[in-house]
Amino acid sequence: RSGDEVAKCKQVYCDPSYVTDRVNKVGQVIRCICLLNHPIPNTKDALSCQIIIPQKQVGRKFDIYVSLVSFTHQVAAKGWFVAMVSTTVETNNPEAEIKPGLDLLGPIKQKFVSVSDLYKPLDDGKENQIFISQSFDATSHFETTCSDVLDIFRRGTGEDFDFSKVKLDLNDDQ
Repeated sequence: RSGDEVAKCKQVYCDPSYVTDRVNKVGQVIRCICLLNHPIPNTKDALSCQIIIPQKQVGRKFDIYVSLVSFTHQVAAKGWFVAMVSTTVETNNPEAEIKPGLDLLGPIKQKFVSVSDLYKPLDDGKENQIFISQSFDATSHFETTCSDVLDIFRRGTGEDFDFSKVKLDLNDDQ
């Protein structure tokens, strides 16, 4: 609704924040975005990398994810790096849980910490035609997000997504 106007449609696709009464909280994720003026030590000065600290290596139930991007990706000024450390929260002290990942980064110029709730839809959406995604989890490789997109497509259309129908010309500027 916008003023006196009402938009109507046959299906709605949305994230959990739009339909809080139709989702269930299943946990929390902590993310720490860090600004660095150097690459992560012991990565051969890699301008980008991903490190996954296995749960068992640090006595946890969930892995810790570390990712790094840099000025080569046009996300920071030359000589600057953006790192993110994340995991699924297990205790009442989430920042302590990502310490093993933060310790890998070396000196941190600035960090920004957030804890977000994780939600999953209460149903598949087929009955009410409201198709809800899951919240973004702690992973840094987008595998679970891609799986969620394929799942919501399947729920909404009744079909699997056919990647063979996707045509892309890498020389096309559009």
